[in-house]
Amino acid sequence: MDENCIFCKIIKKEIPGSIVYENDYVCAFKDLHPVAPVHILVVPKKHIVSLEDVSEENLEYVAKIQLAFREIAKITGVSQNGYRVICNCGEDGGQEVKHLHYHFLAGKKLGAKIVHD
Repeated sequence: MDENCIFCKIIKKEIPGSIVYENDYVCAFKDLHPVAPVHILVVPKKHIVSLEDVSEENLEYVAKIQLAFREIAKITGVSQNGYRVICNCGEDGGQEVKHLHYHFLAGKKLGAKIVHD
């Protein structure tokens, strides 16, 4: 964990977050600035800076996130109509929080607009 990372602080419950799903590897909470009716941030409980930092040693966390999407879809009631998952990587990719995270978006028909953190 990174003591200065806002997502690590939410994971450790040091600051509030509206958590919708959690297991030993993943924490998912509502985005403070949603761009869709359902906008959940899905993060590994291990501090991984970005997709560029995924390795054999932390790959299990990323794999568990992939499985979590289906559970989050069930919890939020969007399994049938679908959802979008976006991961911004690095400055040019629009990543502002330096902790690997995925945007889980749903609740309306989504266009081709690019989402920024």
